[in-house]
Amino acid sequence: MREPEIYCPHCAWRPLGSSRWLCSHHMGGCGTKWNTFWTGGVCPGCGCRWEITACLSCKQFALHKDWYHWPEPDAGQQRDRVRETEYPAGP
Repeated sequence: MREPEIYCPHCAWRPLGSSRWLCSHHMGGCGTKWNTFWTGGVCPGCGCRWEITACLSCKQFALHKDWYHWPEPDAGQQRDRVRETEYPAGP
């Protein structure tokens, strides 16, 4: 399976490896700074799962899951999915 592209759903800004977000004390967090995409939105300091992520460029908020843009499957993968749907595997 291919990796998703990660970019802001509002402005298409792409975070760098050096980009950092803050587990904000104002929102009940611990103050840890880290790259939220390395952990799927889970703070490594306190384990808080952040459902929303702020864009460091346009400052808009979006659901964390909406930052992940999965590539379209190639024709072979689509054909395999159709076969699995038509002929599901038995017990």
